[in-house]
Amino acid sequence: MPVVETSTEPVPIRIRDKKRVLSSAFIGTTIEWYDFYLYGTASALVFGTQFFSGSSTFVGILASFATFAVGFVARPLGGIIAGHLGDRVGRKSLLVFSLLTMGIASTAIGLLPNYAAIGALSVVGLVLLRLLQGIAAGAEWGGSALLSVEHAPRRLRGFFGSFTQVGSAAGMLLATGAFAITRFSLTEQQFTEYGWRIPFLLSAVLVGVGLWIRIGITDAKPFQELKEKEQVLAAPIREVLAHHRRALLVTIGLRLAQPALYSLLTVYILGYLSARRGDTTSGVTAVLIASALGLLSGPLWGYASDRFGRRRVTIFGIVGIAVVVWPLFWFLDSGPLILLPLVMIVAMNIVHDSIYGPQAAWFAEQFPLHVRYSGVSFGYQVGTILSGGLTPFIAAGLLALGGGAPWLIAGYLTLLAALSLVAALAAKDPARQQDHSTPDTF
Repeated sequence: MPVVETSTEPVPIRIRDKKRVLSSAFIGTTIEWYDFYLYGTASALVFGTQFFSGSSTFVGILASFATFAVGFVARPLGGIIAGHLGDRVGRKSLLVFSLLTMGIASTAIGLLPNYAAIGALSVVGLVLLRLLQGIAAGAEWGGSALLSVEHAPRRLRGFFGSFTQVGSAAGMLLATGAFAITRFSLTEQQFTEYGWRIPFLLSAVLVGVGLWIRIGITDAKPFQELKEKEQVLAAPIREVLAHHRRALLVTIGLRLAQPALYSLLTVYILGYLSARRGDTTSGVTAVLIASALGLLSGPLWGYASDRFGRRRVTIFGIVGIAVVVWPLFWFLDSGPLILLPLVMIVAMNIVHDSIYGPQAAWFAEQFPLHVRYSGVSFGYQVGTILSGGLTPFIAAGLLALGGGAPWLIAGYLTLLAALSLVAALAAKDPARQQDHSTPDTF
């Protein structure tokens, strides 16, 4: 049925309410991504021996990264479910669901017996729990992004939306920090036997904090009015596929290069450095430093997109990926690893975050209110599975195909950057086009 887009003057909300919304976006997504990235770190460092010990080292690495990718495969399903219900019921309800699901799955991974204890059943359990993580992550991002952006003043959508994005950096910081502290506190044998489980078990405590924050928030006024006027759709994803295909393709395209680079930097190179240079700590330390700086660089890039436009800032990062990925592998093979944190800062906080920081606002601006959750969730998650989820697995295969030379991996990232550039040029950019003297029509 035809839907009249809700259009209102900016709705003033109390400063306390704004802070609670931003806290919900930041803390909730931090916990979600803490759980999700724990798996990525563990897949690079321990899962190959814990759950695939009957295979060769190479096959074990591939199998471990394949289960890592399973979580990304499930994310579109989580996005579809959450988008459908989020556009009908509300953003807040789905955020509570996603947080609980992720916490339960992560805690269960920490309790899961390994291959030596129960054989193939451990692999089945690992895959099922990773699927639950993927569904929860797919449900999380769209709701958190929209809640922050829809509560934002028009001129600060990029800045407000970046708090959802910063949750990813904070989650990675907590995940890598938890693994680093555990590794340094235990012997190698203790870490292998039980220490790797401790960060997963801590998830149960963190989820309680996130739920307390999220229960106290409400959906933005425009969406509440949409529900009151009974203008919600019965099948919003069908509406997206039928009438908003351009916006959907744009969001998918913008999610190709950036998550691929992120997976490469935070997952793949940990195993790469271990295999090529026998180093298991430099990569984790560098990721830890870059993640800490991401707490500042994310909002800075989000604010920059409010000032200069989403497209300009994003294209800067996309071109940066195509350039930086080539010398990156030379450095990993031959460079002094003491400088790895500096390399990681350039690749992560400058190149990656210039794309990621504005993304929540830019994706939300591509879709009208009544299908926004479905559109941003489905586009975001499909793009992610096509890039970030498969990148460690594809990179391992390309390295073997190239006879141990990494240049095919660099070429793969460059190709993804070219596709994302096309999407950036095709996307709407209201941050540059809007007349600030007119009423807000978001």
